[in-house]
Amino acid sequence: MSILKGTRIALGVSGGIAAYKAADLASKLVQAGATVDVILTKHATEFIQPLTFQAITKQPVHTGVFEGWREDWFGHISLAHASQALLIAPATANTIAKLATGLADDMLSSVALASTAPLIIAPAMEHQMWRHPATQANLATLRARGATIVGPETGRLASGEFGDGRLVQPEFILGALRQVLGRNGALAGRKIVVSAGGTHEPLDPVRFLGNRSSGLMGYAIAQSAIDQGADVTLVSGPTLLKPPYGAHFVSIETADEMAGAVRDASERADVLIMAAAVADYRPAESRTSKIKKGDPDEPSVIELTRNPDILASIDRPGLVKIGFAAETDDLIANATDKLKRKGLAMIVANDAVKTIGSDLSTATFILPYGEPEELPMLRKDEVADAILDRVARLLNGSNP
Repeated sequence: MSILKGTRIALGVSGGIAAYKAADLASKLVQAGATVDVILTKHATEFIQPLTFQAITKQPVHTGVFEGWREDWFGHISLAHASQALLIAPATANTIAKLATGLADDMLSSVALASTAPLIIAPAMEHQMWRHPATQANLATLRARGATIVGPETGRLASGEFGDGRLVQPEFILGALRQVLGRNGALAGRKIVVSAGGTHEPLDPVRFLGNRSSGLMGYAIAQSAIDQGADVTLVSGPTLLKPPYGAHFVSIETADEMAGAVRDASERADVLIMAAAVADYRPAESRTSKIKKGDPDEPSVIELTRNPDILASIDRPGLVKIGFAAETDDLIANATDKLKRKGLAMIVANDAVKTIGSDLSTATFILPYGEPEELPMLRKDEVADAILDRVARLLNGSNP
């Protein structure tokens, strides 16, 4: 979460049972390298103590608007001016109403009124309160002013009922924060298509041909592009990963489905980054019933047919194409050949055995000119940041 490193985030916590979840959110922000100023409403302190947040953030926790001012500290004014974003999680119906009407009767609402930083609101309340026309009108007002509303989820509520109003998971809140912080980044206004994961080529209704791709690299690239302000479409084969917040997500299974989805998404894109491990072959025949051992028609040989070469088939003037080469032998030679055959602006070459399914990656960047650039062993999110840095330079016409 490099975009959060070095930022200062004001975290407002209002008085609902979901307030305890804000401690985990504060912890994740600190782990990402952010300085976190926690502001608790009076009602929030009935659910969770300030000391909890002080221990997590190593910062003073603010609970009252009448905190003493001094030469270098102006209470809610200083908090408002110091923050790159104001994040309120959970936000109760009462707090949302205050924000919409401009009330400033406590520290949190005063900071909100004095701040020009982006506002991210994660509501949490009973479903009837959430659905009430007054709450929806207040949220519409806040959206019109530029606030980002995250959630809520549908699920079991504190009352024991099931419905809308459950606070979304911290990962989604952090994703929204990252998107907001990155919206003026180096790739702002650019449309980027990213493919990820492997494909499943069905042999029968229960079996398929595939590979060990986890999708980590493609998902990391999509998140890094969002962090830098891009409008991202993520076309993904089956994985266990959750799509990054803010991505236009297209789920596919087979190589043919991926080809169609990538082609459609690329029509209006500036960049196509093909990180998916697409199966080169598929069964020539996919059975409609499960193949049974001992059946008279049980195949002794499975005939394969070649899948389409998605990246080579897409060729539109102005589209920057980035490919990947996962090889077991002759890495640089094979990757360079693929770069030329497919008309790529850059190819990322890596060791297939060491990279597929791993959290780490070795990578070598190869361009049509210059010498290959070998990166050290890095986490895949770090490799993703390096790739998007090169993409930004390519789009700007500078030497990557």
